[in-house]
Amino acid sequence: MRLVRAILGLALIGLGLLFMLAFEDRYWRWRDCFNELGRCYDPVSQDVYVEQAGMVWGSLAAISLLAGLALIVGLRRKPY
Repeated sequence: MRLVRAILGLALIGLGLLFMLAFEDRYWRWRDCFNELGRCYDPVSQDVYVEQAGMVWGSLAAISLLAGLALIVGLRRKPY
């Protein structure tokens, strides 16, 4: 059971890191570019970035990292 929790915790932490990369790529680089409608157009790649992506990717990253860390920290406690 402890091995399953450890693997699940590490998988969630890895997933959280991937979500952090998506947050950085889809929102953080463009945070100064958004207009009043919450959109940013990149003429080089012809992509349109939306401000709401920051909340989505950031929330997914935070939830995954916190859940993974909770599982890993929970392994260190002694069962009663």
